[in-house]
Parts: sequence; C-alpha cells; structure tokens
Amino acid sequence: MAMAVVAAQRENQVRAFSGWGMFPLLLVLLLGDVGLFIYCLTLPSRPHFEPSEFWELFIPVMLALVAIVVLLTGLFTLQPNEARVLILFGKYKGTVRESGFHWANPFYTKSPKGRILQLQMSAGSQIQRTSPARYKISLRARTLNGEKLKVNDKRGNPVEIAAVIIWRVNDTAQAVFDVDDYEKYVETQSETSLRHIASAYAYDNGEQDELTLRSGIDDISQALRRELQERLGKAGVVVDEARLTHLAYAPEIAQAMLRRQQAEAVIAARQKIVHGAVSMVEMALKDLAEKQVVVLDDERKAAMVSNLMVVLCGEAEVHPVINTGTLYT
Repeated sequence: MAMAVVAAQRENQVRAFSGWGMFPLLLVLLLGDVGLFIYCLTLPSRPHFEPSEFWELFIPVMLALVAIVVLLTGLFTLQPNEARVLILFGKYKGTVRESGFHWANPFYTKSPKGRILQLQMSAGSQIQRTSPARYKISLRARTLNGEKLKVNDKRGNPVEIAAVIIWRVNDTAQAVFDVDDYEKYVETQSETSLRHIASAYAYDNGEQDELTLRSGIDDISQALRRELQERLGKAGVVVDEARLTHLAYAPEIAQAMLRRQQAEAVIAARQKIVHGAVSMVEMALKDLAEKQVVVLDDERKAAMVSNLMVVLCGEAEVHPVINTGTLYT
C-alpha cells in the first residue's frame, strides 16, 4: 500500500496594517460607543419615553461594543527578529516578519497548536493539560548545549561526547506545520546526529590518513553540521554552527586507554631517539674517515657504534671509562 506524502509548507511573507493607525480609530469608536451607551441609560428618565426607542438604540450599541472589543484583539507587536504566523480557520495565510506595532484580522489564530504540559501535584501524581503555544516565533539564533552522550565509536570503544549547536528558524511555515514541536525536534535530531557521527569514526589511532574524532575535530564538526542541516531542513531550521565541546573515553576504559596512549608515546619517543642516535653515529664515523683522524677496522667501528648508541640512547647518565693505554691494548 502506497504511503501518503505530506506536502511541505513554504513561508509566505505578508504585511499587516499599522497598529498606530488602527488603534486611534478603534479608540475613537470605543469612546463614541460608550457615549451612546450612557445616552441610552438616560432615555428612561426623559418625558414621553417609549421602550422601543431604548431597545432600538441599545442593541446596536452593545453589538458595536462587542465588535470594537474584538477588533482591538487584532493589535499585536513584534520585536526585531520575531515573526507571527497568521492562521484563519485552519488555513495558513502568511507570516508577518516586520517589527513594530501591527493590526491584523482578530480571527487569525493566535495558538496554531497546543503544547502538552505535565504538572506535578503535591500528592506526587501528574496531570496533563494543553496550554496554547506561542503564536510568535523567535527568529534569533539559539544555542543548544547538548548533554554528554555515551556512544561506541567505530571500533566499539565507549566514548563520551557532547556538542553545542547554534540554530535559528528560517521558514516559520515549516517550523509550525511540518513538525509537531520544532524545538523538541531540534533536540531529538541533534542527539541522533551526534550519535551517528560518533559511531562513524574512531576515537583515535586510526589507519594512515584516517580521520578520527580526536585528530580531526574541525572536520568532524563540519560533518556534524552538514548532517544536522540535512535533518533539520524539513523543519525550516538553519544550523549556523556545530562544535564538539567534550570528547573522552568512558570511565570504564579510560585508565586502560591512558596506559595504551602512554605506551604509544614512549614507543614514538624511542623511535625518534634511535633515529637521531643512528644519524649522529653515522655522521661521527663519516667525519672521522674524511678527516683521517683515526683509521678503524670493522671490529673497532662496531665497538665504537655500540658505545655511542649506549651513550645516546641510555636513559641514565653515562660515566665513560678512560683508557690510558694504547688504542689496541
């Protein structure tokens, strides 16, 4: 059976009426209506009063009062980098992005969706109620400081990893209509992407030219940002930056991995020392031969090489023994 494909929404920017023009007009109408209401109350005290005259004026005045109050609810304000989604009886009409004091159709829905809140009662039980979600959406950059996650890397070693994500809403229609709760969606997808990235690379000690989590943090961060953008794009969210903030082996293997790193460091240092010592011995033999300071046979060269290697590679300080006799005795 074929699955239904949900069409993605696209933001439609619209302009609302200026609130500075509508507010004085509505205020004047309200004051006039209040004056007519007071006038209606004085009608019964006048001579030749007829109840039909009172009701003929009172009913329109009350209806006008209700209409003016409803129209006043269409006033709203927007701060810089803030937007309002306009929904009329379930149909998306557009998004207002311009900051300032505005007026729009008061029947535009102010809460496009409900958010479930859990309330902790004094007795320990929980109840759920639906509160209206904000009809205003912030377009400012937001920071999601993720918690430390325990993930197995490419080689199966448990590691702790965390990242900070800087994101913002780019398409308000997608953020409101294409996902249930875009803020929760960002949190969930950020954790999922971080787990996927961590499991795709080794922590360290990769093969030749292999990218690892520890040696290529910048490249890993860029890969994380690309994957996040691919996942969050359907919610109208743009990822400005994604950076790793914590990376370490899990506590249960941290000591073993530390000893391994220390051993590898010692081996690397020994390799460099031996390489330098061989170069120095080769240089010493070459200079002695070229300058003809002394002529050594193969046996004496071997002894000299052995002594020099001991001196250059030994960890403790070497105390040489001076031979006061002849060279070959």
